[in-house]
Amino acid sequence: MPTANQGLHLRDCFKVISQRRRVVLTFFGATVTLVLLANFLLTPRYEGVTKVLIERGDSGELSGRARLAYDSEFYQTQFQLIKSRAVARRVVDILALPEDYAASMTEQSPLSAVKSVIAGALQRVKSIFGEEAPAVAPATGQSWQDRAATAISADIKVSPLAESHLVSIRFTSTDPVFAAQVANTTAQAFIEEVLKMKIEGTRRNLGWMDDKARSERKALEQAEQELQAYMQTNGIVTLENRITVTPERLSELSSQLVLAELRRKELETLYAKVAQVEDSPAAAEAVTAIAADPTLQVLRTQIVQTEKQIMELTNKYGPKHPVMIKASGDLSMLLSKKQQEVRRIVRTIRNDYELALKNEQSLRSQLDLTKAETMELNERFIRFGALKREVDTIRQTYDALTLKLREQGITGENQPINLWIVEEATVPLEPASPRKGLNLLLGMLLGVTGGIGLAFLCSYLDNRITDPDAAETSLATPILSVIPLSRESGKAIEGIVLQQPLSAFAENYKTLRSVLLMAAADLAPSKILITSAVMGEGKTTTAINLAIALAQTENRVVLIDGDLRKPRLHKLFKMDSKVGLSSYLTGGQTEGILQPGPVPNLSFIAAGPTPPNPSELIASKRFRSLIDALGEKFDFIICDSPPVLMVADALLLGRSFDGTIMVTKAHQTTHDMATRAIKMLRDRKLQVLGVVINGMDPKHNEYYYGEYHATSSVKRLMLSRAMFVDAASAREE
Repeated sequence: MPTANQGLHLRDCFKVISQRRRVVLTFFGATVTLVLLANFLLTPRYEGVTKVLIERGDSGELSGRARLAYDSEFYQTQFQLIKSRAVARRVVDILALPEDYAASMTEQSPLSAVKSVIAGALQRVKSIFGEEAPAVAPATGQSWQDRAATAISADIKVSPLAESHLVSIRFTSTDPVFAAQVANTTAQAFIEEVLKMKIEGTRRNLGWMDDKARSERKALEQAEQELQAYMQTNGIVTLENRITVTPERLSELSSQLVLAELRRKELETLYAKVAQVEDSPAAAEAVTAIAADPTLQVLRTQIVQTEKQIMELTNKYGPKHPVMIKASGDLSMLLSKKQQEVRRIVRTIRNDYELALKNEQSLRSQLDLTKAETMELNERFIRFGALKREVDTIRQTYDALTLKLREQGITGENQPINLWIVEEATVPLEPASPRKGLNLLLGMLLGVTGGIGLAFLCSYLDNRITDPDAAETSLATPILSVIPLSRESGKAIEGIVLQQPLSAFAENYKTLRSVLLMAAADLAPSKILITSAVMGEGKTTTAINLAIALAQTENRVVLIDGDLRKPRLHKLFKMDSKVGLSSYLTGGQTEGILQPGPVPNLSFIAAGPTPPNPSELIASKRFRSLIDALGEKFDFIICDSPPVLMVADALLLGRSFDGTIMVTKAHQTTHDMATRAIKMLRDRKLQVLGVVINGMDPKHNEYYYGEYHATSSVKRLMLSRAMFVDAASAREE
């Protein structure tokens, strides 16, 4: 499996397939076997194929509408008609099938047999739960011809040929001659059924349109009579002229009224100003309209000249001179005429204002009357328009129906669908099903792909440790060594390093020894605790073989049986356990607890008698003092301990050691168990040096070994070296 920072490689897929090859081969064999059985047990069925050309015919409309080159809905409708029971019933009648045809077809159909088996099983299940099965209606109400038509329709297959208007009609049967006959007869029956539908449809259309035309003709006559009566009553003939003239008159009156209003407002303003100075002729002369009068201007000129003449005569004559008297009289007369002229102009302005006011009122009255007349004319004409539109609508409908009746009479015999049998079915020589070669090929393909998929599924669901790389990624801990599975029954492997030093098992323990020696160089003494998640994972075997392998390199090694609950080391070494670790920790006998091991440079401390309080003894200062004292005499201290997930002894022991090696068993220890055990160790600040995988089956992981040992040795050495350095630093602090 790929590591955390790598993608999925092809070699990882091969690894999974190789490990699960039994699953792949089993699934492949079962699938191919089932396909072979089906090929030999299924009854051969032959297929008759008839090719028919189907085109939409001329619609028969004289207008000649354009139509689409391909209409999906049209062709799907034709396909359903070909498979309809009506066409199948015609096939039954044409071929004159026997009465037992439907029963024989039901027996021959494998699908029907499967359906009957499923229906029987469902009925039995319902009867077990006390539910009565619904009563099946007897088939006596359906004739044998209908049952035969249903059987034929179920086996007819219709499919269009690509990029053409050709359609293939297929029928399968165990009899090749009958398959060809039904395919050809179905095409013929379809053509006859389409013609029948066309004739019946034309007859119904003609009858309906004839009845509808009669009713529309009556409605048209009635609407025309109502329109004529309304025209006579309201004088519609003269009304149209008035409707044309009245809007023009209304517009003209509106324009005149606007001008009259402007004229009246001007005169009203002028009259209001003149009325204020009407009693004062001198002030009235200051009004522009009065001062601009030509007559008044002439009089004013004459008065000025007369006054000038009087001034000249005054220098010559006295006031009583006849000439002076005559000139003064002329001036008085001119002044009197000027006042009269001013009063005349004022009266004229007043008369003009009153005339403009009356003119405005008259125009307004005429406009109001014209508006009222226009509204009345519009109402009449709206009613007239509604009646006229109704007559036009009914006339159009009637004309359309009449035209359609004539077209139908001319084009009624045209066929809406063009049908030709292009290629009749011939008697098939080879069965259409089962296709043994194709079925076998598909079965093999399904077996391979399904087997591989099942292998990957099993690998995904299998949470056990089976792959060192995957375990290293999941546990976030380096894999120090992988011990293969021993297939030799009756031979113990607890001392395999000593008994068979050249075996593959011994070499793997020596590899673990090399990793620890390289990692712990210049850091001696090294105190290592051996533990596991649960029992039966090989921690005791690992402790013994590791201790022997270290002792063979002339390192002084002491092996301690720290499992005070279920000790095993003294049994494997065939030594006495009356005096041991528990004896020392309880303050009893201290001499003789250190026994010589089976090889030089290896000493052994048994567990001793089983104490009632092993956890308290391990957590005592006396135990730490013992470890420190042993550290002065030995290069390596190896301690076997109880499982982490079962008791707390391993967690208490780990506080006195530099690091812990977690032992797991392939195909037994799960990733969750190992992860939880490592987490418990790290939560208590204990250094986990790495993981040893026990019992790895070489046959399931043969792809792994060459790659793992070639690429992981340096990495394991570097990681373990870092672990020991961290442990030493923590111990010094």
